[in-house]
Amino acid sequence: MSKKTGGSGAVGTTEAGSTVPGAGSGVSRRRLIGGAGAAGAAGLVLGAAGGAGGYAATRGDEPAALTTIGTTVAMFHGKHQAGITTPLQARGHLVAFDLAAGAGRREAAALMRRWSAVAERLMAGEPTGDDTGVARDAGPSSLTVTFGFGRAFFTRTGLEARRPAGLDPLPAFSSDHLDAQRSDGDIWVQIGADDALVAFHALRAVQREAGATARVRWQMNGFNRTPGATARPMTARNLMGQIDGTGNPKPGESDFDQRIFVPAGGPAAHEWLAGGSYAVVRRIRMLLDDWEQLPVDRQERVIGRRKADGAPLSGGSETTEMDLDKADADGRLLIPDNAHARISSPEKNGGAAMLRRPFSYHDGISDDGTPDAGLLFVCWQADPFKGFVPVQRKLDRGDALSPFIRHESSGLFAVPGGVAAGEYVGQRLLEA
Repeated sequence: MSKKTGGSGAVGTTEAGSTVPGAGSGVSRRRLIGGAGAAGAAGLVLGAAGGAGGYAATRGDEPAALTTIGTTVAMFHGKHQAGITTPLQARGHLVAFDLAAGAGRREAAALMRRWSAVAERLMAGEPTGDDTGVARDAGPSSLTVTFGFGRAFFTRTGLEARRPAGLDPLPAFSSDHLDAQRSDGDIWVQIGADDALVAFHALRAVQREAGATARVRWQMNGFNRTPGATARPMTARNLMGQIDGTGNPKPGESDFDQRIFVPAGGPAAHEWLAGGSYAVVRRIRMLLDDWEQLPVDRQERVIGRRKADGAPLSGGSETTEMDLDKADADGRLLIPDNAHARISSPEKNGGAAMLRRPFSYHDGISDDGTPDAGLLFVCWQADPFKGFVPVQRKLDRGDALSPFIRHESSGLFAVPGGVAAGEYVGQRLLEA
């Protein structure tokens, strides 16, 4: 697996010295980084002058080295699928497919075999057999391709007996305004990368390989801040300007795997899911025109954290534990009773936690002139009825943020564990 760092917004790395596909024959990452540090620094200064002259000054007889962002590789094989604990990527595509009429278990197995082969090559920065060349000249750029199965997949493939209880339908919530055409799906694919063309290239490859077996049910496109755009790695901000993801479980915590990944040793019918996880996917529209009319201090009381640095209103820094009982001189709670951070905290939900790994989105302007923008919310947990559901139920009963958001689509997917060399994703389910 690729080397990970805890928290959102950090940049993952491969081991130094590994050969990087697309960087030129026999060129190691150590050499690439060294070249960028020594010769590249002068090029950056010259390039800052702008214009064709600055660009030409960075050109030489040999190809310019890829940046560290372009060289970063997420491994396809491993205990878990990539794209779950992988640090947030700059670009993302979420797409759900429905199996075509008449397609069943055999066709689904062939599709997952094709998709896994394509994902393995693309994540390594290698072209596919019928490559379009869209990502030519780029390195792997932290590309991840993650696959999951929806509830209806098990009916269409005749595998109802192997469908886990974690895929039972989610309850309805009062804040839902769900579009059925943009919800659910038989197979879900999450694509992320730190380069827009690399991400799009993978999306098109997945869509082409679907062939006549599956058709796109819905697709959503998102983005995050580009790694390296800030002076130091930091938790990402959402389109409301708030730091988002501070309370995420961290891979270094002792109970992280227990909270996020399905353990081995469960019922034999569900052993295919060991090492996997459940993804809840929600398209959450932010009513930005209304939100931006609030003064910053009101926004902070809605969230329960300072906008500038994400620190709780009870004091400290972003990572300081919230003091939910702390009050001001008048006895008023510093973190209001209905603040989003209070209501969603594990302390107020019996310890329920999930790993939030979203993308922002902006789909233009709606007919009423308001921005169609918000969050492609993706959260991961070992059991959605112990993670997402209790927290969302609590938020549904009085979250101060609710008037400023609208849940417009929803999906729940069982994401199989990672695969060994020679295996494809879902093989333990489809060939058992």
